[in-house]
Amino acid sequence: MIVANLKVDKYKYDIHSLIKAFYPAQDIKMIVEGEPEDHSDHGQIEIDIDNNEENGVLSMRIIHPDKDITSMDIKCLKGNFGDNNTDGFMSDGQEQLQTPKNAMKQLIYLMLSKETDTELPWGTLTGIRPTKIAMKVIENGGSADDVRKYMKGTYFTSDEKIDVSIQIAQREKKILDSIDYKGGYSLYIGIPFCPTTCMYCSFTSFPIGLWKNKVDDYIECLKKEIDYVASDFKDKKLCSLYIGGGTPTTLEPDQMERLLGYVEDRLDLSYLKELTVESGRPDSITRDKLKAMKKHGVNRISVNPQTMRNETLKFIGRCHTVEQFIDAFHMAREEGFDNINMDIILGLPGEGLDDIRYTMEEIEKLGPDDLTVHSLALKRGSRLYEQMKLKGVVETTNTDEMMKVASEGAYRMGLSPYYLYRQKNMTGNFENTGYAREDKAGIYNMLIMEDLHSIVALGTGTVTKRIYTDENGESTGRIERCDNVKDVGLYMEKIDEMIERKKRLFL
Repeated sequence: MIVANLKVDKYKYDIHSLIKAFYPAQDIKMIVEGEPEDHSDHGQIEIDIDNNEENGVLSMRIIHPDKDITSMDIKCLKGNFGDNNTDGFMSDGQEQLQTPKNAMKQLIYLMLSKETDTELPWGTLTGIRPTKIAMKVIENGGSADDVRKYMKGTYFTSDEKIDVSIQIAQREKKILDSIDYKGGYSLYIGIPFCPTTCMYCSFTSFPIGLWKNKVDDYIECLKKEIDYVASDFKDKKLCSLYIGGGTPTTLEPDQMERLLGYVEDRLDLSYLKELTVESGRPDSITRDKLKAMKKHGVNRISVNPQTMRNETLKFIGRCHTVEQFIDAFHMAREEGFDNINMDIILGLPGEGLDDIRYTMEEIEKLGPDDLTVHSLALKRGSRLYEQMKLKGVVETTNTDEMMKVASEGAYRMGLSPYYLYRQKNMTGNFENTGYAREDKAGIYNMLIMEDLHSIVALGTGTVTKRIYTDENGESTGRIERCDNVKDVGLYMEKIDEMIERKKRLFL
């Protein structure tokens, strides 16, 4: 265990996340001076942090039971500043005093990097959307060199990750500039049922076998939410529609027909740029379901292998084989789908570099249009997290070389990065990156990453996000959310309340 003693209750989340990145296998205990706390647990290492910036100086000490104490100070600006303040990116660069939060993270990084002999690929960045920094610099008139100077000087980001950030920001800007999203919105419809729950999953999902007789009732509730959208958003353009889960293809063909047909009848789809159905589980895909999706204008689907090793699929509870995945992919091509996404996960239990290399070689034979490379995130609530916490018997590994193998494979297939995000507790402190052909990038993914317009979310466990805009349709930076309950039965019982929550949010 690592114990971090803080002077004040400030930057607590960022400090925890950064220390955890250097010590992924350790529990991190945070203690704030003056707050009641159980001091019975003593850490292998204690870290004392004076994160009170009133005097413009921050301090840190690392205390080992059997080693000398090491310490360091760093100067910072005085005052209240945001973390991603790029307004001054053109001036003075690294020599400019940092905001208190950035300086605090720099101090921790410098000391722990030396302590552990480790450099993190993303430097001090702990947020989920690091490419937004590059995007903001570019939108403010900055060049690629300005991005490099700012991200290196402020966040200690590696050259490789900066280059990826610039490439994604430039590509995103080009694609989004061609979409009339201002004054519009996107729609998410959640189908919370799955054939089985994967070992690494913590999303809202329910076994279809237990809920099969309730799916029709669930669709009726979705229809009520669709009616709300049809009424309250009739004057706005629907830019993208994403049906996710769970596993949407657990719906039977007639249920898929009913849902998609109702969307078609009730909503104005004339501005729709993309209609995605996440058909992630190959064991849930049939030709009749593909035909139903194609009939109703679905133009992007996911068919996800996660790995091309049958033994790993069995271990993580996917309950399908590599052969079933290949058959499902070919079936989708035969039914006319020309924008098929695949997901793979690096760091699955027991897999190493040779397994990633093999998976990429097999995927290249199929030639997807879009590939999302995930770094395994050990999520609370997943069976994998609990197994590792209780037994510590499952090995997960991700390395720079594994990420490079996946990236090089994507480029060989003619795919280049277009969006990127991170999650807590990722193996190797890496990221998830979407690669796509020139005209196949997922529009919904980019719109939700950049917070450019509101996302209205329907179904169990979904979160609606309102982006406030000015008179020109530009985001003001103000974001508010409301959620639907996570239990299917409660969602159906309280469907009117779920709709009322959204009405209040968009008043």
